[in-house]
Amino acid sequence: MSVGVLLLTHPGVGNAMLHIATRIIGRTATPVKCLEVPPDAPLEPVCEQARSMLKVLDRGAGVLVLTDIYGATPHNIAREVACDQQRSTVLSGLNLPMLVRVFNYPDDDLDTLASKAAEGGTRGIISCPLQAVGV
Repeated sequence: MSVGVLLLTHPGVGNAMLHIATRIIGRTATPVKCLEVPPDAPLEPVCEQARSMLKVLDRGAGVLVLTDIYGATPHNIAREVACDQQRSTVLSGLNLPMLVRVFNYPDDDLDTLASKAAEGGTRGIISCPLQAVGV
């Protein structure tokens, strides 16, 4: 039984991340859905759609909800709909290394998967000194 994953993002972000991640690792055993929140969308219908997706994705192991920006509308919707449920965790800062990491551990429990997702996202951010070119 796998943890479900819901990508709750701004338009264009979640579907693009999902597309690229599955191109990198191939087909995933992780149940996943994407909900992109259009600007100025009425919130209640979006919340209902998110609740419905959570129910479908939760096959007994819970749902990890990944959002792109902490404090933005998709994240606030995720907190409202997912934090009410016992078997869900919301994690912001979605990036490609985070999502690839999640898909590489389909058998982990919700807490472990959330921890690995956060670690993968953080370790995927590297800063290298810039070299002056032609100066």
